[in-house]
Amino acid sequence: MSATTQTPKAKAPDSRTTSKGARLLGDRRLPVLVTATLFLAMYVAGLSRYTNYGFGEPQVFLNLFIDNGYLLVAAVGATFVILSGGIDLSVGSVIGFTTMLTAWLVEKQGLPILVVIPIALGVGALGGFLMGYVIHNFEIQPFIVTLAGLFLFRGLCLVISKESIAIDDSSVSSMAQAQASLGMGFLSIGAIVALVVLAVAFYVLHYTRFGRRVYAIGGNEQSAMLMGLPQGGTKIAVYTVSGFCSALAGLLFTLYIQSGDPLHATGMELDAIAAVVIGGTLLTGGSGYVLGTLFGVLVLGLIKSIIQFEGTLSSWWTKIATGVLLCAFILIQRAMTTRRKT
Repeated sequence: MSATTQTPKAKAPDSRTTSKGARLLGDRRLPVLVTATLFLAMYVAGLSRYTNYGFGEPQVFLNLFIDNGYLLVAAVGATFVILSGGIDLSVGSVIGFTTMLTAWLVEKQGLPILVVIPIALGVGALGGFLMGYVIHNFEIQPFIVTLAGLFLFRGLCLVISKESIAIDDSSVSSMAQAQASLGMGFLSIGAIVALVVLAVAFYVLHYTRFGRRVYAIGGNEQSAMLMGLPQGGTKIAVYTVSGFCSALAGLLFTLYIQSGDPLHATGMELDAIAAVVIGGTLLTGGSGYVLGTLFGVLVLGLIKSIIQFEGTLSSWWTKIATGVLLCAFILIQRAMTTRRKT
């Protein structure tokens, strides 16, 4: 009898390791966890590098909310739009227009700031409503419609004034300088408003019927239509929310700068979109968390703070770092969407 020789079989990959990796890529919370981990890593690195410069002071951390409160509000509005599968390029122009309108009404027309605030918010919400209406009823791409809104609101800034308008009103100054003591530090009114907006957005997106509609339309518009969800009303509503948040961000930016200028917030729509994407919201819509947007804003703010503490780096490194992070998170999103399809 001749002995039969058997060739050794190739070792199969461990199915448990493969399934764990697949589950990890398929977890919708992965981008948020990555962003939160990145923020913590950057903060710890700052603590170790700038110990002698006061980086570990609680107020330095709170300043991230004070200096970026207006961006957080704008990014929250952009989160609604991107979750629905759209895009809003008019955010920065609406913010700039709000600063000009507020400064003009307060300084040139003599209106009290408490009267100007609802006017500015109403104009922003109306602008968002009109853009959403055109997008839905005329079936035009959001990119085109909001690009038109970008030029429109930036042009309206120049119609009001070609020069900067400083605000010397005492009530505006008192609001800008008001602080809420937290024992270990303080927060400005703008930071508090931003956190309230974040909390409201979190509740709306995760605990209301409107929030579920936003996720459903962004995830699969055809399926949402077959389920009988009101697509038109939801689309118009998310752009109205974005316009309202942009105007509110403009008011907070006015308190932060205490002036109106036709060039204020130029390109801030890109910062808001970057914060949303870095926070883990898919650009294709249907997946993301508003808390991720918070971490996205904090990461961008922390990059600016580290550059300031470093002292030898140009402010342009903020843009470079933002671009690198965007590329990294887009690749993560790509891997996640590919895994879900397979």
